Amino acid sequence: MRQPGRWHIRAILAALFIGGMIAGCGQSDDASSSEDGKLEVVATTGMIADAVKNIAGETVSIHGLMGPGVDPHLYKATKGDIDRLNSADIIFYNGLNLEAKMAEIFRQMGSSKTTVPIGDVIPDSLRRHPAQFEGHPDPHIWFDVSLWETAVQQVAMTLIDRDSARMDLYCQNASAYLDSLDALHQWVKEQIAQIPENQRVLVTAHDAFGYFGRAYGVEVEGLQGISTVTEAGLYDVTHMIDLLVERKIKAVFVESSVPRKSIEAVVEGCRSRGHEIVIGGELFSDAMGQAGTPEGTYLGMVRHNVNAIVKALK
Repeated sequence: MRQPGRWHIRAILAALFIGGMIAGCGQSDDASSSEDGKLEVVATTGMIADAVKNIAGETVSIHGLMGPGVDPHLYKATKGDIDRLNSADIIFYNGLNLEAKMAEIFRQMGSSKTTVPIGDVIPDSLRRHPAQFEGHPDPHIWFDVSLWETAVQQVAMTLIDRDSARMDLYCQNASAYLDSLDALHQWVKEQIAQIPENQRVLVTAHDAFGYFGRAYGVEVEGLQGISTVTEAGLYDVTHMIDLLVERKIKAVFVESSVPRKSIEAVVEGCRSRGHEIVIGGELFSDAMGQAGTPEGTYLGMVRHNVNAIVKALK
């Protein structure tokens, strides 16, 4: 399903590219703090940094704060991070309480520089609001590729607003990347359809895949809630074992940015009750893979996850 406003934003990008005018971006500010004239951009997560790279290429200097295996829920800014943020022209972050321990930093810096919580562009009606997250929306918007497209367009609009001299390049690159995301969204739907409906149950360490489940018809169960701040307790593990044994689920999954011990306890608990279950693979949830690998890009990360899920569950 197309997201409200998506084609409005894409139409603006097309109008900018064809007509050579800024529309819907607010006032432009082409000032750059770097000596080579490039915008200095800091992004919190790898997924956001990857979007900036696809749209801006080598025309900006981009630094991602949180690398492979890093959990953004628990991340605290270092002194070096603060220095990078202070010198940045643009700060992109997910928002929606993902980088909860950095919220005050972004609030303070927002009064003096361009800080963009890209998750804010997602309409509230399309955000998940799990009861256990105490009123906060689910921040893992990148797992629904169609939602992520809307966030990517916010990145493009911000770059155009700050650097209108490269407007044509940004529009052209953004359009091409959005086409790739369109194709990816359709591919995910086709792959998940290969899993028998009664086996479309995705069990992971924490509830990061809710948007994925909603978009692609998969039941999602996480040992922990949306945040990893608190560990799974004995009740959570026991409840999960009961579910897996009763439903005869074939596989569970570990995550690259979350410790494995809780999931391993679930596997051992199932075996003690006569139900053989396997760890179906490692999924990338809150962080992408190593730079230079397919999983070190958003497109490759999503493909890796889907291939692992389909192979283990079908």
